[in-house]
Amino acid sequence: MSQQETIAPSTASKKQVRKEIGEKLAGALADYKKELGEKKLATRVKKVSKLISRDLLKISKKQQQATKKKAPKKSGKAAVKTTPQK
Repeated sequence: MSQQETIAPSTASKKQVRKEIGEKLAGALADYKKELGEKKLATRVKKVSKLISRDLLKISKKQQQATKKKAPKKSGKAAVKTTPQK
């Protein structure tokens, strides 16, 4: 069977970001699965991934808005600063 390549959108959805973060955290904290138990670890990873994804998306939205506001306005005349002569 052939595998299809999907093109990821430039901005990931909240759900995708949360899922990716959850997978990374679960992999990194796999050693603690025996101590905490599988269910407790899964719920805590889920809570943390929600918090992190929410903050990441807020930051990315602020950065996008800041880049839109910083776009220079083009005007016909250039501003010339003159000093009065004595």
